[in-house]
Parts: sequence; C-alpha cells; structure tokens
Amino acid sequence: MNALCRIKTDCSRWSPAPIETLLAKYGKNVPRYTSYPTAPHFSAAIGADAYRSWLAELDPKSTVSLYLHIPFCERLCSYCGCHTTVVHSRSPISSYVDHLLREIALVTQAIGARLPVGSIHFGGGTPNILAPRDLEIVFTALRDGFEISAEAEIAAELDPRLLTQEWIDAAASKGLNRASLGVQDVDPTVQKAINRHQPWRATAWAADALRKAGVASINLDLMYGLPHQTVASIRQTIDCALQAEPERIALFGYAHVPWMKPHQRLIDEAALPDEVERYRQQATAAALLIESGYVRVGLDHFARPADPLAQALAAGAVRRNFQGYAIDDAGALLGFGASAIGRLPSGYVQNSAKTPEWRAAIAAGEFATTRGVELTHDDRLRGEIIERLMCDLTVDLGEVATRRGAAAEIFSEALAELGEFVEDGLAALDGDRLTITETGRPFVRVACAAFDRYFQRSRARHSAAV
Repeated sequence: MNALCRIKTDCSRWSPAPIETLLAKYGKNVPRYTSYPTAPHFSAAIGADAYRSWLAELDPKSTVSLYLHIPFCERLCSYCGCHTTVVHSRSPISSYVDHLLREIALVTQAIGARLPVGSIHFGGGTPNILAPRDLEIVFTALRDGFEISAEAEIAAELDPRLLTQEWIDAAASKGLNRASLGVQDVDPTVQKAINRHQPWRATAWAADALRKAGVASINLDLMYGLPHQTVASIRQTIDCALQAEPERIALFGYAHVPWMKPHQRLIDEAALPDEVERYRQQATAAALLIESGYVRVGLDHFARPADPLAQALAAGAVRRNFQGYAIDDAGALLGFGASAIGRLPSGYVQNSAKTPEWRAAIAAGEFATTRGVELTHDDRLRGEIIERLMCDLTVDLGEVATRRGAAAEIFSEALAELGEFVEDGLAALDGDRLTITETGRPFVRVACAAFDRYFQRSRARHSAAV
C-alpha cells in the first residue's frame, strides 16, 4: 500500500487544533455504524423469500443470538429514536405476544433444527411493559424452538419507572442475567424537557432489586446533548450513576432527527447545547468514568476492568451490533417483532416497522420481512474495517485486505480522504495500520465514513458525529 502518511502514534508532530476548529471541520452528520451496510441502505429487494432461504442455509450446529423487539411504552419520551408507540391497555400487548409466538414458530420451522443460542436480548420500547405471564409464554416458545444454554446471556432494556418486584422475580426465574436501565439525566429541568420524569430513587431501587434477584450485570444508559443539559448536570448524573456501581455504562449522544422522528419537534431546539457544549459534556463524563476505574470501550461504552466487555476489548474480541458494543460472536442474529433487524451469513433483514403490517403478515403465516441487503465481498471487507475501527480504534488495512483476497490499494481513496484527519492529529498511519488517537476517538465515525462506499454516494441524513 502506498501509505498517505507514516506518522507514528507517538509522533511529536501531533498538535491537535482547538476543539472548536476540529468540530467545525469534522462535526458532520455520519452513520452510527451498528451495521454495514447501514440500515438506510437496506432495500425492498430483500423480502420474505430471501429470509426464508437464508434461514434454511444456517448450519444446524452454529450458535445464534436472538433479539425480541417490544414496541410499546406507557409514555413517549420526546428524545426517543426507537420504534415504539404508547399504549394504555393490555389488549395490544397481549395480541403482540401472540404474534411473537407465531413468528418464533415460523422461524424455527424454516430453520428445521433447534439451533443453540448464546444470547437473548429484549429491546424496545419498554420490554418490562410485558406482564410476567407474557414472559412465561415467550420463554416457553423460545426454549421449545431453540437450545438455550445455561451460560447464555439473557438481557433486557428496562424502564425503572415501570419496574416491579413481581416482574424482576419472573424475569430472573427465566434466566435474566443482564439489565440495562434507562437513566439519560437526573436533572429535573432536563427530564421535564424530554418528558421523562424519573426520580433517582426509582433507578437506585431498580438496580438494587435486580442484584438481589441474581441479575449480576447492570448497565446504565446515559445521554449527553439533551435540551437544557449542561456539564454540571452531566457531573451530577455521573455522580448518581456511580452510586449504583454498575458493571457497564453507555453514554449516548442525543440524535436530534425530527425528520425521522416527528415527536422530537416537541423539543425546543433553542434549548439544545451547541456542538462545543456537546463535546464538553461527553468529555467530562468520559473523564469522570475513567477516573472512577472504568475502561472505555470504543466510542461510548464503559466497563469495569473485570467485566467481560473490558476483557474482550483487551483480547480484540469486542463486536458492534444494533445494541451497541457486545461480546456476541454468534454466526447469526435472529430478530423478532416489528422493526426487528436480523443478521445472517448472507445479509441483513428487517421486519416492517409498522406493527399492524408486521402483525398482518405473521397472522397470514408469512414472514414480515420488508427490506434488507445481501452482503457482497466488498461489504464484508469494508464492514470488518469499520467494525474494528469502531471497536478497537485501530486496524491493519493490509492484513484485512490480504486475508480477504483484495489488493491493499483498494483503500487508497479512503486514505486520501483521511489526509487532513491524520494531519490534524485525529489518526495515525504507520505502514498499513490506521489508528485513531484519543483526540480522534469522538470523531471515529468520520474515519469510518471514509471507508463506506454507500455513504459516499448517499443523501441519507444521519446524526451528528459528536
């Protein structure tokens, strides 16, 4: 490879520009890279027939992961970017569960074998809006259709405001061993602005009750860039979060995308922090967590040194998926429910995001797959580069290209685009190894975009880089 620059990581030439200059230059909107190709580039050309065929091709001995999307909430948070709707009765939830059972049966029939399962993740929406009885019948269906190991990670995203001891006991009895509690920010002014009143005592009780029930790993989801949020409120939120002693903390930047999520128009844009303030908020939170002993994983996750995620980072085994950073090395991810995305060896598939359409397809005995993408050799090559940058902040471009049977020069265009990125001290190129510096970490998605063929020719709109 004709390296654009051979600046080493410890080069004294590195003198990053002021953050205001870097944000003005690189604070553009880019994908979050929870997949490659990213979801905006899924196509309606991939539908139910492709999904059925790809399921039938799965190795009956290969381990899979399962994702179940629960698209309901009792109240809609105005910052939310998830596929969810507000419900005020049990009827739509019960109907949804019935159709989940049918979809599980459809998938297992298409596979034709009880595949081993390494992890199960309930996302939403609000998974703990399910009744304990709902959990019972869903897990019965999963265990009938799959071989769930005793060591499987079973995780759920939970809203502390709705969590009850009865629900915790029911979930723990089914093997729940990791829980993510939504917090965002503890400041009442911020909570009012995002329509999420959540006293800290509710979160503290939830974390304590889950631990007492045997849930060994607790994750707290925090956000920066919210309306009326400040560095001071971030400090207060981190202080509270540390009291719960979570094994992991996820620190997400608020993505203001009202063109995709119309309810975000309820947020006063004048109350949103500017890009410099957003940067300071995430930098303050990261520094506080690192000072408290957490290991920073990729862009926005933090884990205690003994946590499997931190250990996977040290081993170069962290993965990037639709839940963020994980240690899931399963050969396929099977998605269930409205809007759920699946990842199979052949490509990605996504169910209809509209619950009535998903329900109608399942009721008719058909898959609800409405779009997806079949992976090409180039997709796999670039996807690996992007995933390693997102996870490890470093990748040997030549090694990956050689291993995948490509010429290293395939990346010359991307490296040329990253020329100023390197010159500004956000990355270093030593031979064929590209490394994102600590200064560049918040901008890693910008580096990834240089390798993204779809992004280069797309008009899709994305969230801010920092």
